Amino acid sequence: MKKPMEKHLTLREKILENIRDAIISGSLKAGSRVSEPELAERYGISRTPIREAFRQLESEGYLTVIPRRGAVVSEFSQKDVEDFYAVKSILEGYAARRACEKLTEKELNRLQAINDRLSELASHNDIKNFFKIHNDFHDLFIKAASNEKLRELITNVLNRFQRLRLTSLSLPGRMMISVKEHEKIIEAFRKRDAEAAESLVRKNAEYGGRVLMDGRTETSQSDELQMDI
Repeated sequence: MKKPMEKHLTLREKILENIRDAIISGSLKAGSRVSEPELAERYGISRTPIREAFRQLESEGYLTVIPRRGAVVSEFSQKDVEDFYAVKSILEGYAARRACEKLTEKELNRLQAINDRLSELASHNDIKNFFKIHNDFHDLFIKAASNEKLRELITNVLNRFQRLRLTSLSLPGRMMISVKEHEKIIEAFRKRDAEAAESLVRKNAEYGGRVLMDGRTETSQSDELQMDI
């Protein structure tokens, strides 16, 4: 007999993580139904925390809750991907330009420390923790731009398309490429080169969208060519 989890938050997070993992891995395909009754039975709980988890996953772009049908795995078109990364590149690029003259030495050192940690996580292929700390890197310079409306807009857009970002970072070699991109961005910040910082951040976002549509990174393409030789 399954034992209900004691802590509501712990249970909700476990459901969120399991469904996210199943969607990212492809076990749950786009358009697949996610059954509320089956999850309730599996975890030995009522449907209330499951519905709360569904609402969270819907806000992150993983699920779409349809009246009288329930929750299904969301589908994204190529245009959805292109539009999201276009908006992300513009907003984050502008934030980087604004932050360039405002970042303190302490904040610059913090960016470096975060990226050093990301490098370590990438070497261990720890995508879950990489994704969390990757968000910290971007949020630090976005916050430094000192524009709360801008930060709010970026946060809302990123949350809505969290699934796309995590999928992109999950591609082979993508995490280490991200670390290298961050090093260039930090260097531009240290030089107080606002134009370069904006350009690098925009290219970073655009690359994330491009590899997601291609389904592979430049690193994986290079490896494939070496194997063919």
